Amino acid sequence: MARRWTASAPGGPDTWEFAEYDVPAPQTGEITILVRAAGVNPADYKHVARPGATFPIPIGYEVSGVVTGIGPGTRIGSGTVEVGDEVIAFRVQGGYATELTVAADKVFAKPESLSFEAAANLLLAGATASEMLHVTGVVTGENIVVHGASGAVGVSVLQQARLLGARVVGTASPSSFERVKRYGGIPVAYGPGLVDRVRDAAAGPIVAALDTVGTDEAVDASLELVADRSRIVTIAAQRRAAQDGILAIGGAMPASAAYRNGIRAHLIDLAGAGALEVPIARTFPLADAPAALRFLAEGHPGGKIALLP
Repeated sequence: MARRWTASAPGGPDTWEFAEYDVPAPQTGEITILVRAAGVNPADYKHVARPGATFPIPIGYEVSGVVTGIGPGTRIGSGTVEVGDEVIAFRVQGGYATELTVAADKVFAKPESLSFEAAANLLLAGATASEMLHVTGVVTGENIVVHGASGAVGVSVLQQARLLGARVVGTASPSSFERVKRYGGIPVAYGPGLVDRVRDAAAGPIVAALDTVGTDEAVDASLELVADRSRIVTIAAQRRAAQDGILAIGGAMPASAAYRNGIRAHLIDLAGAGALEVPIARTFPLADAPAALRFLAEGHPGGKIALLP
């Protein structure tokens, strides 16, 4: 029988339950996936803590795996599908599972060149990064700053900005400088004197700021560096966004959800062609999901984390 992680009440991962459950048979517009890897994201535990959450909550937003069942007359987001096909599913509920049935329009063919671990971690970070570049209107030849450039979203921003032809200064700790350089960014250390270091590294005006960390330092530096507040975006400082008139985006916002849904196929194509890499820091057995989330919460995993059933 299949198993999955579920939060039955408010609380951290150590209070969640890993229990057997019956996987629904796929109906028209649905498919069933045998999970080979589940992506691990901060949103997985933040979803449980949000105000007004309705329990029980199956955990996990993105997976990769193999199709084991197809509803009558059903196609997936990328087209036709057969049992045994390798797929990616994003914006699902209950991905921390051995098997699950999902809406077929959330599922796309997995490129052969992409590992299950990377595929399961591609789309949440990648779609967030893409939307940050989209809403700030970044184009070829511009100088931008990315706060938290060595994190999962930051690394995807670096790669996608490089494809656009933008020049990126990325804030990070010195221990993460090599990762920022590897993905096309110019690393600078956060801390006192940040604005001057960013300006020196950019060798030109900074026209947009993308904040993935949400600190006051990041927002304050962005406001000092970028004249046009419509070109400053955060995914982690909603209070400052409302206070200072900058952009805030998030997967629960209708406009963000629509954009992220629409960009999935493009990101998969980029990854399949080798133009968008998903660095994997570590894998954990699915049964050790709380340990994986503790590792993530330490703040510097050095790449993405995958759960393996």
